[in-house]
Amino acid sequence: MSDWKVPLELNHEMLKSYQRKQRDQWSTGLSLRVHRALSWLYRAEQERQRDDLDAEFLFLWIGFNAAYASEYTNDARLTQRDTYAQFFGRIVGYDEQSHLYNMIWQHYPNKIRSLMNNPYVFQPFWDSATGRCAEDTWKASFESAKRAAHQALAERDTVTCLSIVMDRLYTLRNQLVHGGATWNGKLNRDQLRDACGILAHLLPLVIQFMMFHGQEVWGDAAYFTEQQP
Repeated sequence: MSDWKVPLELNHEMLKSYQRKQRDQWSTGLSLRVHRALSWLYRAEQERQRDDLDAEFLFLWIGFNAAYASEYTNDARLTQRDTYAQFFGRIVGYDEQSHLYNMIWQHYPNKIRSLMNNPYVFQPFWDSATGRCAEDTWKASFESAKRAAHQALAERDTVTCLSIVMDRLYTLRNQLVHGGATWNGKLNRDQLRDACGILAHLLPLVIQFMMFHGQEVWGDAAYFTEQQP
């Protein structure tokens, strides 16, 4: 493990500098995953300068997918919740200085609670609204999910909290990717602003923990073969 300390504000340039120095020691799978994730983080930072929340969120999401997704997660066909929980469990285990803890409980408690209280990023709400389940049945599960999130916050359960947050962000991702929202629309600005704030801090930390433990087994990158031209 490197003794390089995590700065208060990580960005693409700082992470890329570290990656160039260490990448020859890593497996092809990890090296490619980090390389891809950094490329999307860089693109997200460009969109942040343009104040384009939609594009920033999508590029941050792709960057996170590039980091955590492997051929194992593709083949196992795990649920998104299980995949996130497994990945965050590993990352949090590396977080000896509690950077993820600080990100959640010091910097973003209001943003996370705002997401938890927003039905528009809760998939069962939309299932009910579109008739895929009985009307108003989403409310009980919504309240249950909020209680679970608040309990995780109170108990400082970083893995559970991050997994629940990613569930909400996954619904927001689906709205954008599947054409269920308007670019720069007024209706989802608060959700996107909170989402970008969380992911913009989470993704650099995830990339950094992976690089710090680059000599461990991370698995092959998704959609890669040695026979690629």
